Amino acid sequence: MNLPDPTTQAPATHVRAASRADVTRTLPEEMAVAMVYGGSTQAVMMATPADLEDFAVGFSLTEGIVTDPAQIERLEVLAHPRGVEAQMWIADDRTDALAARRRFMAGPVGCGLCGIDSLEEAVRALPDLSGAGPVLDASQIARATDDLRGWQPLHDRTRAVHAAGFMIPGRGIVLAREDVGRHNALDKLIGAMARQGMDAGQGAFVLTSRVSVEMVQKCALAGGAVLIAVSAPTAHALRLAQGAGITLAAFARGEGFDLFSHPERLRAEVSDVA
Repeated sequence: MNLPDPTTQAPATHVRAASRADVTRTLPEEMAVAMVYGGSTQAVMMATPADLEDFAVGFSLTEGIVTDPAQIERLEVLAHPRGVEAQMWIADDRTDALAARRRFMAGPVGCGLCGIDSLEEAVRALPDLSGAGPVLDASQIARATDDLRGWQPLHDRTRAVHAAGFMIPGRGIVLAREDVGRHNALDKLIGAMARQGMDAGQGAFVLTSRVSVEMVQKCALAGGAVLIAVSAPTAHALRLAQGAGITLAAFARGEGFDLFSHPERLRAEVSDVA
């Protein structure tokens, strides 16, 4: 069975003031995607049925199930009438990590920690990225989310999905992925980068969403030392970014942004405003 189209057409009535008109809207598809390792389902998430190989690899990396894409010895995406399975077979020495990160998720895309069965897993230790990552001009950070708009064809069609992009200084956004879930979009991006051999330490992750705990965790585990977002971080996400040595810039829209942590990666020509 082939994967469904990531969008569908739906009739609606557009109401404005005293007028009404029949319209057709493009909506994003959302379906159950199961991450299956060695025949056992580890997690089930609602996701957009596109770039699912990237999703499977990125999820496996950011959950610590594997530390290198090569440890996924085989990957198949299989469609079923009620959803999709990403079936993976991993190296024998990763089975302990799989058991330690046990998750059983069958819920909404809004929560990236649904189903974790221990507090230790929810607040796992992150690598220290202090001293890593690029130095950026203020203008590069400020325009990053605007530049990402050019990489969002699914959003242009539906106005209902998130995007995660990777920006390299001097080159702009070089890769992006979209999904109805912001966590899924980031996992897809990280998976695509890993499959292409891209080093997350050479640039910045750019998000169309708020910055929550799990978004910082995923960036840190991927080796990304700079995180730029269009919306605010949570207080705990900021504490995690500070502890992990991540430069966190939020409210990046148009000509400005708020810099919350590790300003050493911002080029020094920026002057303080009294």
